[in-house]
Amino acid sequence: MSYYIIDKKNTMNKKFWIKKIVGFTVFAIVMAALLSFVVMSLWNNILAVVLHISVITFWQALGILVLSKILFGGFKGGCGRHNGGHWKKEMQEKWHGMTSEEREKIKQEWRNRCRVWKKADTDPNVGVD
Repeated sequence: MSYYIIDKKNTMNKKFWIKKIVGFTVFAIVMAALLSFVVMSLWNNILAVVLHISVITFWQALGILVLSKILFGGFKGGCGRHNGGHWKKEMQEKWHGMTSEEREKIKQEWRNRCRVWKKADTDPNVGVD
């Protein structure tokens, strides 16, 4: 009975991550398309009129975005990069405030979680008490 509960938990966890990866991929594609459309619209409505240059297509706008990423390393907005240091510092403070027993309990809990995740597909007895 306990194996069924753990197996169901692992299946739910895997489904969660698959949904998360698919959702992120769809979001990235939609954002790339949106940015390409914005670049194309700005180029065609401003540069073509002001500088008398030819208009560009959606795919050319996407190419310009990729080229700008390669040349200038753009798109480095706030995407959580700056908050990582704050999270790390907060976790370190919490860790230092714990007793050695609390630390060991957390370490063991994470060992168990990782062990169940890695071996659930190969060993049907993992996590069974």
